[in-house]
Amino acid sequence: MDFRGKKYERGSNWSDPEVVELLQLWADESVQIELESCLRNQHVFNRIAEVLREKGIHRTGDQCREKIKKMKLEYRRIKDNSKAPRGGRTWKFYEVMDRVLTSRPALAYGSLSGSMMAQQVLQGSMVESYHHQFTSSALPFGHSQHPELMEIKCEEVNSDDHSLTPEPPQAMSYQQGSPEEQEMERAFLERAQNDSPISRVEIPIETSVSPSGFSEPNMANSSRIQNVVPRPGFSALHRLRKKRKGQRMRDPLDDLLLKTLTSQRAMEERFLQMEERRFQRDLDVEERRMQLEQRRFELEREHEFRMFNVFAQMLSILKQSHSGSSSSATMPQGLDFSQALFEIEGMGGRGSNLQEMRVRPLAKRRVDMHSFCNTSSFQRSPYLSARGNFASAFQGSTEEGYKAYHADKYDEDKNPNGIINFGTSENKLCFDLMSKRLTQADMNLMDPSLLQYPDWKGHLFLREEVARFLTYYCKAPAPLKAENVIVLNGCGSLFSALATVLCDPGEAILIATPFYGGITQSIFLYGNVKLVYVYLDSKITGASTRPFQLTVEKLEKALQDARAEGVTVRALILLNPQNPLGDIYSLSELRDYLEFAKRHELHVIVDEIYMLSVFDESATFHSVLGMDRLPDPQRTHVMWGITKDFAVSGIRFGTLYTENQDVANAVASLCYFHGVCGPVQHKVAQLLRDRDWINQVYLRANHARLKAAHTYVTDELKTLGVPFLNRNAGFFVWIDFRKYLKTGTFEEELLLWKRFLDNKVLLSCGKAFECSEPGWFRIIFADKTHRLQLGMQRIRKVLEEREQEILAEEKEQPCQSDQDGKADSTDEVIFVSRHQDPICASNSSLGDLIGLLQQQMRSSDWLQKNTAEQFAQEKPEIYDVFSKLVGKQ
Repeated sequence: MDFRGKKYERGSNWSDPEVVELLQLWADESVQIELESCLRNQHVFNRIAEVLREKGIHRTGDQCREKIKKMKLEYRRIKDNSKAPRGGRTWKFYEVMDRVLTSRPALAYGSLSGSMMAQQVLQGSMVESYHHQFTSSALPFGHSQHPELMEIKCEEVNSDDHSLTPEPPQAMSYQQGSPEEQEMERAFLERAQNDSPISRVEIPIETSVSPSGFSEPNMANSSRIQNVVPRPGFSALHRLRKKRKGQRMRDPLDDLLLKTLTSQRAMEERFLQMEERRFQRDLDVEERRMQLEQRRFELEREHEFRMFNVFAQMLSILKQSHSGSSSSATMPQGLDFSQALFEIEGMGGRGSNLQEMRVRPLAKRRVDMHSFCNTSSFQRSPYLSARGNFASAFQGSTEEGYKAYHADKYDEDKNPNGIINFGTSENKLCFDLMSKRLTQADMNLMDPSLLQYPDWKGHLFLREEVARFLTYYCKAPAPLKAENVIVLNGCGSLFSALATVLCDPGEAILIATPFYGGITQSIFLYGNVKLVYVYLDSKITGASTRPFQLTVEKLEKALQDARAEGVTVRALILLNPQNPLGDIYSLSELRDYLEFAKRHELHVIVDEIYMLSVFDESATFHSVLGMDRLPDPQRTHVMWGITKDFAVSGIRFGTLYTENQDVANAVASLCYFHGVCGPVQHKVAQLLRDRDWINQVYLRANHARLKAAHTYVTDELKTLGVPFLNRNAGFFVWIDFRKYLKTGTFEEELLLWKRFLDNKVLLSCGKAFECSEPGWFRIIFADKTHRLQLGMQRIRKVLEEREQEILAEEKEQPCQSDQDGKADSTDEVIFVSRHQDPICASNSSLGDLIGLLQQQMRSSDWLQKNTAEQFAQEKPEIYDVFSKLVGKQ
């Protein structure tokens, strides 16, 4: 039975006088009889509501019924838990509920004081008061009889010679007894009618009217004759009726009615139990909500304190500058602010780790990308070349996790305790849409030309369709040409082919970290082409306006350092949207990067494989192919594939668009090794051609599902107080777990990653993306709800255990507790460690503090909640003093 519609209104508050009036009506004997005798009793509560409205209490029948139901639940809860009141009553209505539900005499109430009076009231006076008060109001909704006839009538006849013999009720005439009993009763009635002159007098019968409009004589076994003087022969009639009643109890209809009433009572009890469980569940949900609100309030207070702390440090620096002492004088020359911030926050080895990474030679830094090679157990094979031995030893940062996952995959039915994969960037939300579309009739074609060798660039019909598709979705200013399109089996093959044709062995390609780790295998293992890293960090300093922001200055520095060491850099790789950060480059940023590449004659490889996976309308994707003018079109090459945007990672299909025909022909020659089979080319062409289905069905559903999954995961992270980058593209969230690392090293990051794996959830650690700061992880949220919920539960368990361990270690080493804080390094999520100390103004420049303050202002809606107008209204005296000070300045 569903009580969640608009008909069943909940939540109305009842005052004690109103509850007393309601209980007076409900506790009446006639009302109780009618409630127990009918299967559907909503009309009874509707009449009670009408009577209450006459008294000025405006409630609906549903609200009356809901209130009585809740009071029954409360009564049962107290009674079942043996919490019946002793002495002073804990619940003022317990006694009356107990008397009504156990058929004891009712109590009268003192409605003015809201408490029960102790004296009992006679049942007859209760009924008389009830009828006297509510007959007139119940009448218009029940009988059409005149109000005077609804009053209780009572006549006494004092006679020793005559007796009153009322006629049997009409409702009982269907019962049949034995012929002898019928004859005896008929004779008895005839004698009474002939002998008694009272038979010519109207016999008044007490008639009680219930709020539903039904009189008691119409109820089963409810007709009564009151105030009748005993007369001769009455006991015989009484015995006869008792005998008839015993026969009726054996009637099949009575048995059926009894079973029906029993089933009804069982259903009501079951319903009351369900309502009690629902009530308890609602209480639990409300308690959880209050805890979350309290946690959010604490975080906002901490964030507000941090903002004012930074602001106070800025004022201190300005004061020192005004007095002639420059803060820069106390700053060591060449000291990086982010490194100083790491040291102040007590990150131990992390600060030195980062500084060493930045000052040590580039050649040694490039070796770091092979740090996950299994060199400890490596043995040279006599059957392999040097390159073969190295490829055999190279694992990649998460190879161990993938092996464990494939050996113990989670399955809801077959293996519920298996590993949940949040590490592989796959869209698992739209398999239903894609499987339905790829199995339609237009997809199933087996033409002879599809079974033969194609043009190595790809079939012409497919390349033409790709050109039209990219023209439309990249918003190209002019139609793109099919002759500039090359098709390979995945973007990994495209990276390998481009690195091979653009670079000689030993040369390098520039790329910003963190980046998708598969590029290392595609470029280095295949073509022996190195990668020069442009290290990005989470701190906002200098020209940076967001964490891990790529700037031209950082590109210039990395390029100059590489050339100083004799490394030849041939190209620059840009990921847009960026994996794993989720950043979307603006048009101005893209133009700056391309201009930088043109100045240094670098090829630019732009990977736009997440082009259609921007799931929020507030974010706008700009493709390089949509620019009005490319700074160097002959050195600009754009990649895209269906793997991510169309949730078909098992179909290996990638496409390259380049206007440089020399590059196109060189890559096409390698398609012999990386070609796409003919039937798959036909399916992809049909898919890209169906523009209406893509726009109206697939993209709408895909974006909505991605947004819902992203919201769920980020809400869970906010509940845990874990910082993250809040972006609106791709399938991943870049999470900051640095506060769960005690020493802040990559070794400890790897231990945390293995701990997640031991708890059956696979993530990707920051080392897999060559992140310069230990403690960052990537989580994939493009998964079904039940797997997301279970996976986040396992993550929560690991983090809570790790947090308890850190707190225990801090208690053992209290002298170091003041140095364990981890600063918030994101611009979207508020989190400040409880142990964080204020940043020393002497170790920070004014520009750094301004950038940090800007970051904190962007990380919450504090300015929107705390406006100057609101402050002027809440604290006018302080605002007037502040206004006068500003006016003097």
